[in-house]
Amino acid sequence: MTTDHVRQAEPDTATPSPVRPPSSGRRRAVILAAATLALIAGAATYAVRATAPTPVADRSFDTTTPGRLLLRSGGRVASVPLANPGAPPTIGGATCDRFYTANGTTLCLVAQPGALPKTYALLLDRKLKETGRINLAGIPNRARVSASGRMASWTVFVTGDSYNQGGFSTWTGILDTRTGYSITNMEDIPLTMNGRRYHSEDVNYWGVTFAADDNRFYATVGTKGKTYLVEADYGAWKARTLRENAECPSLSPDGARLVFKKRISPEKWRLHALDLATMRETPLAEKASIDDQVAWLDNDTVMYAKGKDLWSARADGTGSPAILAGQASSPSTPAR
Repeated sequence: MTTDHVRQAEPDTATPSPVRPPSSGRRRAVILAAATLALIAGAATYAVRATAPTPVADRSFDTTTPGRLLLRSGGRVASVPLANPGAPPTIGGATCDRFYTANGTTLCLVAQPGALPKTYALLLDRKLKETGRINLAGIPNRARVSASGRMASWTVFVTGDSYNQGGFSTWTGILDTRTGYSITNMEDIPLTMNGRRYHSEDVNYWGVTFAADDNRFYATVGTKGKTYLVEADYGAWKARTLRENAECPSLSPDGARLVFKKRISPEKWRLHALDLATMRETPLAEKASIDDQVAWLDNDTVMYAKGKDLWSARADGTGSPAILAGQASSPSTPAR
């Protein structure tokens, strides 16, 4: 399965699919030029990394092996034992800039700088063998797969390289791996804000997280200098805002809580948990500014990148943050 950044795969006619959003076409020339320059700028760093010794991949590597925590180590997909996540990682055969895996489906975002820089969303099986790819334009930023392994979503930056800088733009795509139907930019999903249909040229989405039914999902929408948590229906293809000042949500395995980053100053976020039954918000014990979409270690604990390491914190706000694995990022909720 291969597509490019403007063509969407045809849906399986036997399975209901969402209404295909119209393509706005706006900003595409500027977006592609900015993405190209950003990727070329990273070519030197990429070349330096490429000269480093490549760890030998374990041929028995399997993303569905119980008792293992999947993460990114040295740019490679890797795993560590849940009982001892500080142990030396077992290396898989895939190199990703961002990745996430669930139930045998791995989404691997790869940027390849060069005269004609390219970015791909690669679909990999449980043994990390490529099963499909989607051509993208931009810098890999977020990756998520639903618990069943059916739904995959990615976010790429197409201008700028930080949420702290004004004028950034994102493309967020969603793929149904069962039907092959893909939406490469969800910016035209009908959005309701405060009970009214909302329209704006500056709408950007990022950081999708899926519910267990593979239909409901949450994400961030940014517009007019503000961010909002949105709840969306994939089948009906519509979204509505739930609250202001929430970015990069992540839904707990039991579907009870969302953890997101909340801006508390112009240059700082703090992780907060939202109880979806009561809509009560709780700050986590981690007080450092975390620019990441957390993943869940279990129903009570989240994982996130801080500096060059992987850390954990309780979702109820108690306890203290703790280092989970050194020199690691992009964790996935482990198979049980």
